[in-house]
Amino acid sequence: MYPQTHVYFAEKVFGRLTEPLALGSVFPDIIQGIVPNRQKSHGCGAEILTYMREQDNNKDLLDFARGIITHGIKPAGLDYYGDEKFLSYERGYCFEKGRVLIDETIKACRLPPAMGWWKTHNIIEMGIELRLSELNNYGQILSASFANIDLLARLSQYLGYFYAIEPALLRQRILRFAGFIEISRVTATSLANRYDLQMFAKHHLHIDIPHVAELIKQAITIVNDDLAEFFTYVLDKVKHNLITLRVID
Repeated sequence: MYPQTHVYFAEKVFGRLTEPLALGSVFPDIIQGIVPNRQKSHGCGAEILTYMREQDNNKDLLDFARGIITHGIKPAGLDYYGDEKFLSYERGYCFEKGRVLIDETIKACRLPPAMGWWKTHNIIEMGIELRLSELNNYGQILSASFANIDLLARLSQYLGYFYAIEPALLRQRILRFAGFIEISRVTATSLANRYDLQMFAKHHLHIDIPHVAELIKQAITIVNDDLAEFFTYVLDKVKHNLITLRVID
């Protein structure tokens, strides 16, 4: 899922929102690319929580770890159900919803066919992001968390040790991530513009921005009937995981 969707979901899980919680809810996507694999980026939430408890037990650091757990794939968080597996479907919710847009996404993003389904799930995610960003100014708290120098310094120190990464490099990665995502007023066009930046950075491809913006709008219609049910289902599953980890009662 996209950043403001993760912040929305973290708020739904805990009934509150803090800067560390918001930053933690997007952190797996920040660390992805400088750790060896998806398990290291999206599957270490419980270990990071244990580590933070052992090292400091500071409420901000624990909130950050709680946010990570809501995001990841192990224990199963929002990305598990959105990307990996949902109900009896072959893949997660966003992949399944994206099937009807694969051909159009290949055209709009100028993709080889093998990348079509993967990138189509991003279109669905952007549609969800556009829809949920209307509910609250989630970009504002994300922006504040990226500007919280003290928080970033502490997190970089602890997480640098956890991941065996130089803290300065990790802090730079966090700040660089802020430039690749939409944390102001979300529109279909603004999301498509950011996606163009991401696609060029990852694949050296430029997309057809107006075409992708239209697909993002279509994605809202595609998920409209059952998006609320999806979040209700995932919320129940994630809360159960958090109870098991003694994160919530």
